[in-house]
Amino acid sequence: MFVVVGVTGGIAAYKTVHLVRALVTNGHEVHVVPTENALRFVGTATWEAVSRNPVTTSVHDGVAEVRHVALGTSADLVIIAPATANTLAKMAAGIADDLLGVTLLATTAPVVVAPAMHTAMWQHAATQANMATLAARGVHIVGPADGALTGGDSGPGRMVEPDEIVAAALRIVGASTEASTGRADLTGLTVAVSTGGTREPIDPVRYLGNRSSGRQGVAIALAAADRGADVVLVAAHVNDGVLESAAGHPRVTIERVSTAAELQTAMTDASPTADVVVMVAAVADYRVASVSPAKLRKEDGVPRLDLVENPDVLAGLVAARRPGQTIVGFAAETVEGAGAGDTEAIDAELLERGRRKAARKGADLLVVNRVDGGHGFERPENRVLVLDATGALVSEASGTKRSVADAVWDAVAARRSTA
Repeated sequence: MFVVVGVTGGIAAYKTVHLVRALVTNGHEVHVVPTENALRFVGTATWEAVSRNPVTTSVHDGVAEVRHVALGTSADLVIIAPATANTLAKMAAGIADDLLGVTLLATTAPVVVAPAMHTAMWQHAATQANMATLAARGVHIVGPADGALTGGDSGPGRMVEPDEIVAAALRIVGASTEASTGRADLTGLTVAVSTGGTREPIDPVRYLGNRSSGRQGVAIALAAADRGADVVLVAAHVNDGVLESAAGHPRVTIERVSTAAELQTAMTDASPTADVVVMVAAVADYRVASVSPAKLRKEDGVPRLDLVENPDVLAGLVAARRPGQTIVGFAAETVEGAGAGDTEAIDAELLERGRRKAARKGADLLVVNRVDGGHGFERPENRVLVLDATGALVSEASGTKRSVADAVWDAVAARRSTA
């Protein structure tokens, strides 16, 4: 999803860094548009680093590409945080004297504002009239909160915490997308999704694990929920911030697990009532046969770790599949026989490995993605090949993990429509 985050000149701008990071972590493309006053609180370098996109305040940059208009017309969502009294007044009056103002006039996307100012300014009749005007135009208002303010005062006017803003904004854009595009093709379905990486304990300190961030599984869950499904998200260990948007979605229920055995139990419990099961989690293939109750210490010498194989969770779900249920597996693969730029050879190797796994697993669809050389794991973007149970390539997608998630659901919807 293409998100524009407008930042205005309030001390709460430092909190918006976390907001931008949370959006990027969850796979969204974020473009920050600060005002000149906002840059007095948080500089350009910080916004570019956290958003991974260039930042400007000028309507005169990128004129040939009409960038000052393109930001607004490209946006799927616009968030203004913090939204100062001055900015809210300019929005109400339709003033476009900077890049943020132009962006707001050019966009037809949902606009979410998070007001932040002193209580006296918030309660002033002019501010309240401006808020009423914006609300009447369909602008979504999140906050403000009642609490401690800069300078020791307290009262309404504090910016809502970033995680709450992100959760509210994503709920709003999800509802808006369904209403405007009719993309509610999963309405009435129950979906079970696993995500993250399992951890198999060695002793009270150490574990066997993997590099999965959990981003793709969360994107799969959110895409399903935004398209109308009720989702059970079984989450093993994920990177900080990854679950924030899912935690605020009204159609997503999260169950936390740690080990492969715990994940197997949770998915086995969720599967009987699920219309679609999607196994995105990176499940450890092996665990330690005997977990040490005490920390293993260097003075005791190099430990010997005897490993035993973990159950194949996906194969178990396939074996217990009920009629009409769709099961989707994920296969994280490395590529060994192709050069870095040889896309055809890379895809051929991924397909060959994916087809062998599809034959073993028996899932209705298998999503194959590359995880070596900076691909897949711990990245905001992904590239996948989707195979059916026969090994035939039915779809491929690349881009943000959210766009990949929607492509996977397109493949699921197409399969269910012909089953």
